[in-house]
Amino acid sequence: MEGARVSAPDAILIAGPTASGKSALAISLARRFGGAVVNADSMQVYSDLRVLSARPTPEEEALAPHLLFGHVDGSVNYSVGLWLADAAAALARLREEGRTPVFAGGTGMYFKAMLRGLSDIPPVPDDVRARVRGLAEGRAAPALHAILAARDPVMAARLRPSDPQRVLRALEVFEATGRSLAAFQGARSAPLLDPARCVGVFLDVERGALTARVDARFDAMMAAGALDEARALADRGLDPALPVMRAHGVPGLLAFLRGETTLADAIERGKRDTRHYARRQYTFARRQLPEFAWMAPDEAPARLASLLEAWRA
Repeated sequence: MEGARVSAPDAILIAGPTASGKSALAISLARRFGGAVVNADSMQVYSDLRVLSARPTPEEEALAPHLLFGHVDGSVNYSVGLWLADAAAALARLREEGRTPVFAGGTGMYFKAMLRGLSDIPPVPDDVRARVRGLAEGRAAPALHAILAARDPVMAARLRPSDPQRVLRALEVFEATGRSLAAFQGARSAPLLDPARCVGVFLDVERGALTARVDARFDAMMAAGALDEARALADRGLDPALPVMRAHGVPGLLAFLRGETTLADAIERGKRDTRHYARRQYTFARRQLPEFAWMAPDEAPARLASLLEAWRA
């Protein structure tokens, strides 16, 4: 992202697949340039998921200011719109403090919403959301997709039957408004950031190395107490359709705790789901984040430092 030479970019944006080293890079940049790390990962917002979302440790958070990490309870159906409002508040705070925001995370939709605005979708009343969640309870994702196809064929055609969160969202909007979610996706809110005044990077990890990183990180999470974290989540009795209950690793570990599978199979499921998600992160970035420069993790620190020093020239 290139723009006019100023003292500092409005923000540094670090995207990339899971286990690519985004957090470490963000902390390093925040320390070097007097900034703060702002979370852009949809699972690291949850207080219930420090281990299973690979959130920065307390020791890492002490190295630089961190915002929007673990600030949401797992019972909340947190959304892109809610995150965007939180991100706007974080930006305002950091501007007042004179700190450069370093947004880091793997949720491409968060970055897209910041840079291009968000579709202006009416809020869904709580009673409508509860009714739709009741309809979804006990139903497999393809069955929910079939219900959506009967009510809103336009959105059903745009969504994968294996994507229950987006299918539920489309059903909620249709039930609340009587209109397809597609009807609201044209009008967009104003973006929070101008891409021309930001420096953005997508960490591009070689695929074989990424698979090894994903598997090693999941093993490390298990050693750090992931099963205990899943058990605490199970004890809360939350709606299984909530985002926190579908975090990678959670469904398999919950199935193990219910006696439905072995621990080895639960771990393998968590690794497999994470690998599949990483592939989707690449696809999203290619199609939706053209402003981001792709860099290998080992070359990113030097290249980014050079880009940021150029803003100071």
